[in-house]
Amino acid sequence: MTPTESALLDQVSIDEPWALVESFATFKREHPDDVNRGMDEVVQRLRKHGVEVDIHEPELFLSLPGQARVEADGQTFRAKPPAFSASAPDGFTGPLVYIRGTTNMDEEDAFESQLEAGPEMEAKVSGKIVLTEGFASPAIISLMESCGAVGVIAINPGVDVHWGICTTIWGIPGTSDLSRKPAIPAAAVNMDSGKALIEIAKAGGSATIFTQTEEGWFTSKLPEITIPGTEEPEKYVLLHGHLDSWDVGVGDNATGDASMLEIARVLWANRDKLRRTVKICWWPGHSTGRYAGSTWYSDTFALDLDANCVAQVNCDSPGCRWATEFLNVSVMSEAHDFLADVIRDVCGKELHSERPHRAGDYSFNDIGLSSYLMLSSAMTDAHREELGYYAVGGCGMNIAWHTENDTLEIADKDILLRDIKVYLLAVFRNANADILPMDWCATAREFLATIADYQTQAAELFDFTPARLAVEALLNDLDAFYLAAANGNIPADIANTVIQELARILVPVNFNRSPRFRHDPALTIPPLPALEEATKIAARPADQLGFARTELVRGQNHVIAEITAARRLIARLTA
Repeated sequence: MTPTESALLDQVSIDEPWALVESFATFKREHPDDVNRGMDEVVQRLRKHGVEVDIHEPELFLSLPGQARVEADGQTFRAKPPAFSASAPDGFTGPLVYIRGTTNMDEEDAFESQLEAGPEMEAKVSGKIVLTEGFASPAIISLMESCGAVGVIAINPGVDVHWGICTTIWGIPGTSDLSRKPAIPAAAVNMDSGKALIEIAKAGGSATIFTQTEEGWFTSKLPEITIPGTEEPEKYVLLHGHLDSWDVGVGDNATGDASMLEIARVLWANRDKLRRTVKICWWPGHSTGRYAGSTWYSDTFALDLDANCVAQVNCDSPGCRWATEFLNVSVMSEAHDFLADVIRDVCGKELHSERPHRAGDYSFNDIGLSSYLMLSSAMTDAHREELGYYAVGGCGMNIAWHTENDTLEIADKDILLRDIKVYLLAVFRNANADILPMDWCATAREFLATIADYQTQAAELFDFTPARLAVEALLNDLDAFYLAAANGNIPADIANTVIQELARILVPVNFNRSPRFRHDPALTIPPLPALEEATKIAARPADQLGFARTELVRGQNHVIAEITAARRLIARLTA
């Protein structure tokens, strides 16, 4: 760590961020009026330190859940409606059918459906209210609706009921997205209620779902800070996190809001030491709009982000109790070693990473931004098992996530101070690096591993040799490029242009199915999604193999064309 970096981290104090956490612990931030109140407080605290703030006021399409309950066999069961489920205030009655769902909540894909659509599933659920284990996620609601279910009751894995959102639409819907807006009521219940409902379903009973949700357009405040760099002010790192929450949402995401507040204060006071600009945004509409705030920003400033953003960094659920380690941290391959060094330098911890999920406020994959962090620190698996906790999507793995229990006790002052320093050093180093720290050799090696895995799954049914050879050639070009840049044979500005422009090609090919500037559904996207058919072809009946091979021919053409474009970019800019 350099003396400048050490001095910067020494300026971090817990006082101001903790004051914001304590304040946010006193009021809910679900309704846009309350979210705007929180935004006003952040702005006030920033301006107290002389930080200049721009306040956008986008119109966001949101769904605000209200009350819910399930009635069956003369019993009433406590429930919560996920955002964007169809409102049924007068009740919707239908026959119950139990479909065994996700019961191992330690799985990385606990929020995804392990079930598949098809004639067999349609025969089971058509015209029925489906009862199944798991969270009321977009995967399960969209699957069951597509199979003809008329309602869904999701059985949460513990004593609490978790809020959530069930639409697959990412951000504000466009007209082409509206057909995917859920049209059936859904509710979440706890495990005990679920067990009772399963018995009712097995006995051939019915249930009535009562849900209240309010959909519409809401004016939402969105503060943006621009801390100008001194050498390349047009280039910037984007740090961001959501301010809206479920209930008071201390661990998700008051601690993140406080972290960004302190980072803004310290960087503003040291803006003369920034080479590139740092932008910081607080998002509305994360919980009630499927990342509507970050998607609005991504859409509105897409061309500037395309031209100038060198990385995006998401700040969600830092500083929670017992979150001693950096486990399952989201980071794209090209940024892994950079982030690992930051974490090691700040606190001597090792980074244990994973491919970023189609979640959080990763609303910039379509543009092609290198990305790291979403959740940061978490408790160990051993500690979770000791406590009897299951996997959740934040709060350092505290199961208070998305419940009324996410209160002040979920935050930890010492861990928050440490996590603020991790985020601060990552952003500062990224903004100040002579050569941008994204290692595309690591991404190329990821591609080779993905192709090898797909080849194993497809076996003799398809040959991925052309894709493998294309990526091997790219890796050779990248090795030569980074060596030349390190030796000073390529000017830094040229090297950085290459590194940034490679992101615009290689991130979308690895994380997007849709064209650039279009947002994919909020469902899992596998590596190199154009080749996903490789995971299915072996199970296809003989009369569909020709169609599957055609799908893979087209997908492989797409991947090779993008790899070829990346090689041409390197050759053109370094000639």
